[in-house]
Amino acid sequence: MRDLAAVKAALRQHEIELPSWAFGNTGTRFKVFGQPGVPRTAWEKADDAAQVHRFTGVAPSMAVHIPWDAVDDYGALARYVAGAGIRIGAVNANVFQDDDYKLGSVCHPDRRVRAKAVAHLVQCVDIMDATGSADLKLWFADGTNYPGQDDIAARQDRLAEALRAVYERLGPGQRMLLEYKLFEPAFYTTDVPDWGTSLLHCTARLGGFDFNSRFYADDDLMVGAADPFQLFRIMHEVVKAGALAPAAGVAFMLDQCHNIEPKIPGQIRSVMNVQEATAKALLIDTPALAAAQQAGDVLAANAALMDAYNTDVRPLLAELRQDMGLEPDPVAAYQRSGYAEKIVAERTGGAPAGWGA
Repeated sequence: MRDLAAVKAALRQHEIELPSWAFGNTGTRFKVFGQPGVPRTAWEKADDAAQVHRFTGVAPSMAVHIPWDAVDDYGALARYVAGAGIRIGAVNANVFQDDDYKLGSVCHPDRRVRAKAVAHLVQCVDIMDATGSADLKLWFADGTNYPGQDDIAARQDRLAEALRAVYERLGPGQRMLLEYKLFEPAFYTTDVPDWGTSLLHCTARLGGFDFNSRFYADDDLMVGAADPFQLFRIMHEVVKAGALAPAAGVAFMLDQCHNIEPKIPGQIRSVMNVQEATAKALLIDTPALAAAQQAGDVLAANAALMDAYNTDVRPLLAELRQDMGLEPDPVAAYQRSGYAEKIVAERTGGAPAGWGA
């Protein structure tokens, strides 16, 4: 059994980044259900993100999405965010919501369209400079729907060319995080379909780790919503690889949206789900696990994992939060705070943030 003080120390320093877009009106391709009190601006999104950090203590950064979070003065936005007690995290580029990108962005067969996409990525690096962000988050909807639609190998070459150009624009201490997705929206080929393709293009190290539960075939549900055991197994691999420590430089991000559940409690619950899975992974008796694996004792090895997974870590996390000066139950504390009622009353008029906003 791991030393509980060491487990607490690891959990205390494990930061989880929040996505600004999860506070807006989002949903599936079929329907977006609006909610009262949804933020209308990047500034109000920052206010909401600060609430998640206020009650969890481990979510001190908010990723932004451009142009959804476009403002006239990004330095002013960064200062406002800092005043709220958090910071700007990854800057996410958007090269999938423009008519020019119907056949792709950086992999498009038309050089003009590729240049347009790269220019937007470079603009996002400018925003990183202005906000102090260290990470450029890239996801490309690029792919093909039909055999023969385009030259698959040539598309990889175009992708590499674009990434090289953007990488050269990055400053010291800045990096690119390249997301992959098996499918959607392209259904025959996706240009960055798996971690291997992403790794080959990055050839450096793991930079970011996205948390979501993709039962919409996208990133719309709370992490660990339907399969917390899977989340536990993933966090075991993260801990085993030494990637949990801040020195590893891995950005742990929520990449999700909330359709039918309230936005801020949904993100608080997601942070808590990650913390619970991480705590269980940290409690694995690693010497016993290694000994069982070396001996070929299949059942004992499985038991070492299951003993940790079946541990109720909620009292440990409640104690940790109290040690940090926080309420032991973040969701209940948020509900008592009155913030939900406040934003519903104050955020009248204007256009609520949402898809494309």
